Amino acid sequence: MKSFQQKNVNFREERKFLSCTKEEKHKIIIDTNLKNNSEHIIEHHINKLDWTMPPHNLYEPIQYIMSQGGKRIRPQLCLLSAGLFGGDEQKAIYPAVAFELLHNFTLLHDDIMDNAPLRRGKETVYKKWNANIAILSGDALFAIV
Repeated sequence: MKSFQQKNVNFREERKFLSCTKEEKHKIIIDTNLKNNSEHIIEHHINKLDWTMPPHNLYEPIQYIMSQGGKRIRPQLCLLSAGLFGGDEQKAIYPAVAFELLHNFTLLHDDIMDNAPLRRGKETVYKKWNANIAILSGDALFAIV
C-alpha cells in the first residue's frame, strides 16, 4: 500500500505529464520503456551467470557482489548507445554485461583500498571473507571479462 507521500508524488508526476506537449509525452514514454527494458535485459543476463563452480571460496564472493544489484548504469549506457548509433542491441548485450563485471572487479579492489565496511548496504567482500579472497575474486572477474 502506497503512503500518502508516495501517492502525492505520483499525482504531481501525473499532473506534470498531462501538462506536457504530445511530443514531450511521447519522448517520456519511449525513454521510460527503453530504461525499463534495458534494466530487465541486463539483470536477466547477469542472473544467468553461474558462479557455483569450484573453487567455491573464489566464486562465492563474486556471486555475492553480483547479486547486490546496483544502478547498472554502465551496461545500460552500452545498450542505449548501440541503439542510438544504429547498432544491434542484441549484439551489445554481452559487452554490456562485461562492463558490469569489470566495474564490480574495480569495486572489490576499491573496497579494500578504502577500508570500506559496506557496499550497497551489505558487508563488503573483504570484510565478509578477507582481503586475499576479495583480491583473487576481483582478479577472477577481470580475467573473465
